[in-house]
Amino acid sequence: MNATILPNSEKHYPVLLKEILSIISPQNGGTLIDCTFGQGGYSKEFLKFQKINIIAIDRDPECKIIAQKTKEIYKERFSFFNKKFSEINKIENINSKIKAIIFDLGYSYTQIKDPKKGLSFENKGKLNMRLGLNNFSANDVVNKLGQKDLELIFKYFGEDKDSRIISKRIVDQRLKNNINTERLVSIINSVKKKSGRIHNATKIFQAIRIFVNKEISELIYGLINSAKILDVNGILLVVSFHSLEDKIIKYFFKSLSEDKKISRYYPEEKNQNKLFELRSRKPIYPSHQEIKINKPSRSAKLRYAIKKKNIINFERDFINKFSKLLEIEKLSEKL
Repeated sequence: MNATILPNSEKHYPVLLKEILSIISPQNGGTLIDCTFGQGGYSKEFLKFQKINIIAIDRDPECKIIAQKTKEIYKERFSFFNKKFSEINKIENINSKIKAIIFDLGYSYTQIKDPKKGLSFENKGKLNMRLGLNNFSANDVVNKLGQKDLELIFKYFGEDKDSRIISKRIVDQRLKNNINTERLVSIINSVKKKSGRIHNATKIFQAIRIFVNKEISELIYGLINSAKILDVNGILLVVSFHSLEDKIIKYFFKSLSEDKKISRYYPEEKNQNKLFELRSRKPIYPSHQEIKINKPSRSAKLRYAIKKKNIINFERDFINKFSKLLEIEKLSEKL
């Protein structure tokens, strides 16, 4: 998933690029993994530094075209794998120490506007939302899952307060005709009153997209497996665009970087799984200047941590914390 949402398709603008360059210091060289290659915004900027090597990943097969052009220019310093980033630990031939791993969890302008992908509520026709390497589509989700299942998806992945009534209307309406993009938007609009600048369908479409692409388990296992292959003193950076993603990222870094206090009456218990060092607990936001150039970047948050030691088994607490969300993802087994 590549994050750079653009005001026009002519220019690719990697979000928070200046800040990320400052954190990583690419002039010193090293091998970086770009987990969301997309249109190549981050990779191309880093490859301008002669001592940098890039390993790029993206689940979207359409990224192969841009990746091949990048390979022709940078040859041995660039490689690309059409994989989900949860499989980062399965990349072949990683022989170098990994200096940094970057995730950008949004979507490019071209992905949003591609009618075949069907990510936007402005599209027409059959629902899709598959980004690549999928087993089912949004059409399957909306037209086959039961009301209670849809309600859970909308409530937890979209954080939508109208999840119950919207899921009921979907199930009622699909008895007459298959629900496509226009009909789904119409159902949502029939429930919600227009308010503010956010479209009524935003949260429901977000929820379906997250479910279709299993974005929760992708993020959870992407973070876990990245931490395992990252070199000591390497940097893990994640740019997120909505609160559910940020909640997961924040907990991952915090739980593996702080000592634990049982109660105020006892001293802190040393955390044996203190994997990371945080330079700041607060996220980094785009500057006013960046937001002016690229308005969709206003929702971006950058969090990063520095790996301090190798730990074999550190993930149990993290997985348990978000087990409810992972269980909701498993509703896809009904499709």
